[in-house]
Amino acid sequence: MAALGKIRKRGITLVIIIGLGLFAFIAEEAFRSCEATKNQQRQQIGEVLGKKVNVQDFQALVDEYQDVLKMTQGIDNFSEDQLNSIKDEVWNSYVSEQIINHEAEQIGLTVTDEEMQTIMKEGRDPMLLRSPFVNQQTGRFDVTMLTKFLADYKKNATNPQLTESYQKIYKYWQFIEKQLRQQTLSRKYQALMANSLLSNPVSAKMAFEGQNQESDILLASVAYSSINDNDVKIDESDLKAKYNAEKEMFKQSVETRDIKYVSFQVVASAADRQGLMTTMQEASNKLQSGANPAEVVRKAQSQFPYTGIAATKRAYPSDIAAKLDSMAVGQTTAPFETKLDNTLNVVKLISKTMMPDSIEYRQIQVGGATAEAARKTADSIYNALKAGADFEALAKKYGQTAAKQWLTSAMYENATTMDEESKNYLNAINNLGAGELKNLEFSQGNIVIQVTARKAMVEKYDVAVIKHTIDFSKGTYSDAYNKFSQYVSENKTLADLEKNAAKSGFQVQERKDLFNSEHNVAGVRATREAMKWIFDAKEGQVSPLYECGNNDNLLVVALTKIHPVGYRSLDDVKDAVRQEVTRDKKFDQIKEKFAGVADIAAAKAKGARIDTVNQITFSAPVFVQATGASEPALAGAVAASKQGAFSKTPVKGNGGAYLFQVLKKGNRQDAKFDAAVMEKQLQQKAMQAAGRFIQELYQKAGVVDNRYLFF
Repeated sequence: MAALGKIRKRGITLVIIIGLGLFAFIAEEAFRSCEATKNQQRQQIGEVLGKKVNVQDFQALVDEYQDVLKMTQGIDNFSEDQLNSIKDEVWNSYVSEQIINHEAEQIGLTVTDEEMQTIMKEGRDPMLLRSPFVNQQTGRFDVTMLTKFLADYKKNATNPQLTESYQKIYKYWQFIEKQLRQQTLSRKYQALMANSLLSNPVSAKMAFEGQNQESDILLASVAYSSINDNDVKIDESDLKAKYNAEKEMFKQSVETRDIKYVSFQVVASAADRQGLMTTMQEASNKLQSGANPAEVVRKAQSQFPYTGIAATKRAYPSDIAAKLDSMAVGQTTAPFETKLDNTLNVVKLISKTMMPDSIEYRQIQVGGATAEAARKTADSIYNALKAGADFEALAKKYGQTAAKQWLTSAMYENATTMDEESKNYLNAINNLGAGELKNLEFSQGNIVIQVTARKAMVEKYDVAVIKHTIDFSKGTYSDAYNKFSQYVSENKTLADLEKNAAKSGFQVQERKDLFNSEHNVAGVRATREAMKWIFDAKEGQVSPLYECGNNDNLLVVALTKIHPVGYRSLDDVKDAVRQEVTRDKKFDQIKEKFAGVADIAAAKAKGARIDTVNQITFSAPVFVQATGASEPALAGAVAASKQGAFSKTPVKGNGGAYLFQVLKKGNRQDAKFDAAVMEKQLQQKAMQAAGRFIQELYQKAGVVDNRYLFF
């Protein structure tokens, strides 16, 4: 009872304690839920039609496409620009696919397996002709080759020696099949849109006349530029009225931002250049004195390796190749600068000779229990061949086919490294005559080579190249960084940055309408962190200092304006609106001036310039030399006028106001109307118009592109 009494006395306290405990539990669960949601959001690269796009899923698509390009183009590594291009292509393709699939699903449009089989049996699609399953004799896609491959792939799926190569081809085929199905669906949808735009004989006749009915006119023109802008009075109400009338022109579907920035590129100092020049001069002297070129090039840390293999001009940088024809064998250049790639260079032409660009050869590889045993076997093979033995028969004896193969210069002359055995192997093939044999000894055995044919004799050069970027030293970069850092730290606002830029040796630049889909800021690579800051900042904020570029650029950014999705404000577009209003008011002045004018002579008396303009058609805007403008409205007005008629109402053009008299009107003499041909042309135009439907659908798809947060 005493215990119950104590509980009653402290009831309120206990309720509070229990309540706080429950709140803490609920709050913890809510925090975990929010954190999980945030983690999911951090992985979202974008959104299409309300569907979130996960960064891992997108990266898988990028990796897939990279593998395809590596296989089809023989590329192992991509530059930053190439990777950006690949990511853009994959993103645009993904968005288009999602939009088309959504629209097709709405109307029940599909691509059946039977349709796919028909396409593959016909084998005419360009995508199929880029596959590995093209019959070399017919030049067409061969579905039986595909069927055989798929059967072999399934059979050899567990064979580790074949799995990797088979997997590459199999994945490539999966990519082709997926793209082919999507491409077919897009074509069907586009055809559906195009076929909803019908043509008929009446529209065909009108189109023919628009293209072929020509008019010659006397043109009276007054250019807007003849009226001084200061003589045109514009007030705020004029601007607002014009803005409201043309508001749709100023609508944007993607947010953009305006920035001002200071970008400073660190360059080599005079001391840095002199230090490099000393190194290059020493290398030049050593090459000239006959030192081992490979050793000199290596010690000088040249960007261009020396392999000791003669190569065609295309293997060398363009600035080096340009020197070769004017150099004598054995000559070494003094250090020279190439501004295009910011390098100092030294070149020694070691030899120059005519050699085949393509060589056909065959070989027998000889191994043994020991290196000595391999050499003895190779000697016996070589002697037998020299005595007239059949090459293929001997090769077959040692379990080889000795199939003939071609070696081209392009297959080896861009190698970045070359070991001694590879060098000896290539030199042997290059220097053997047709029918000649060579027994080459290697650490792992021997190779007996026979050259069977030599084609396309070209000039080849053995050249030692020392190419070195004119780079800045650590001290130079440190001085530049300290100077820029001090400027940024002392100027916390945009006003201060602009006020003190010149005295610090910097320049504030401006960029309007930056999109988050761009890959860099201010044309400087490696600025993703700056891009993320820009699209997270508030107007007026100044960024921290960014080190970017090729570790040679310093950047600070100020966000000046945010342009959200929707209509641009009048302030944003006031200059463009003012130009439109100015043109309207100038036209009104000219129109008033032309009041009562009934012929060309009267127009001339009012100050108009008179010109004869020939061969005006409705379908092509006429270019007026007097005003320097293309004038679709004038072409339309002329087409609607009869021969001999005078336009008493001035035509409002892009560059001026016009009155005209039609002198002559008629069809081109060589033009003959064919309703079927014109209807086909109109259908083709309808197909092109339908091809632009994706732009309209894109606007409605709610596309969000946040790739800048990840790449």
